[in-house]
Amino acid sequence: MKLEPLMTLHVDLKPPVEIGNGPHGARTIFDVTGGAFEGQRLNGKVIPSGADWILVDADGIGHLDVRITLETRDEAFIYVQYFGVLVMNEKVNAAFEQSGSTEYGDTYFMTQPRFETGDSRYKWLNGVMAVAEGCVKPGAVEYRVFALVND
Repeated sequence: MKLEPLMTLHVDLKPPVEIGNGPHGARTIFDVTGGAFEGQRLNGKVIPSGADWILVDADGIGHLDVRITLETRDEAFIYVQYFGVLVMNEKVNAAFEQSGSTEYGDTYFMTQPRFETGDSRYKWLNGVMAVAEGCVKPGAVEYRVFALVND
């Protein structure tokens, strides 16, 4: 098994809506306003819909639940859903509070994207197992997305 680069995904976000501390942790919602993705076989834009629902537990672990829609340059639509983990350390907290950024590797920020499409040109994505590493950008998040492939 090896990782094969699939795309870089940049997702623009509205300022967060703070739901506050509930029975399972502190809930925050980031609405998606757009973005772009680029890779060897995938290029296009992020449709301004969807959101990033994050639940931060008592240990400072953010549990991600994200749903977005991609539109390829050749007008195919791809639904993407991913769950993930973001460790809320000092660098991440500072980036969110000051509209700053983090670098890949500054914290544990990992997701597992799942793709769905009915477009025959991209149906291969329906069978892809993917993983991604994220970082925070001003008003956005960015991911390096990889497909798991056989050697």
